[in-house]
Amino acid sequence: MIKKIALLFVAALMYITTQAQENPTVFSEKALNDTFITLDGDSVSFQSILEKHQGKMLFIEVWASWCSDCIKGMPKVKELQKENEAIDFVFLSLDKSIESWEKGIDKYEVKGEHYFMQSGWKGDFGTFLKLDWIPRYMVVDEKGNIKIYKAIKADDTNLKSVLK
Repeated sequence: MIKKIALLFVAALMYITTQAQENPTVFSEKALNDTFITLDGDSVSFQSILEKHQGKMLFIEVWASWCSDCIKGMPKVKELQKENEAIDFVFLSLDKSIESWEKGIDKYEVKGEHYFMQSGWKGDFGTFLKLDWIPRYMVVDEKGNIKIYKAIKADDTNLKSVLK
């Protein structure tokens, strides 16, 4: 019996350690230096996006206008925006072109700050996220620390608890 308990304890410890390694709490230098395109056509680093929101809780969604799961999740994101007016919302697009990105923002009436992920899924930012699915939601605290590294549903209970 004690052997089973010890084995369960070791297994649980390994799981927790693995989870901690998989979910970083700070952005890598490469991710911070990756560049995005603004709606004005300017190129900005992810670091500058974070600096713009320093001192505020930040909700980040990686999405695309062609992504049906992203569109299905939009009403829940809009609900989060209404419930959390003090939180800044940033949308990072994986659309195939800037034109389709801009049309998607208008079509789905996405309110918040918008950037085009020109480096795509396999760029430095996407690689840091281990991006394998969108929508992808993250929460960054007032000091720039990652509080939620990965959520794929806007009504994720962990996501909601961190935002409250």
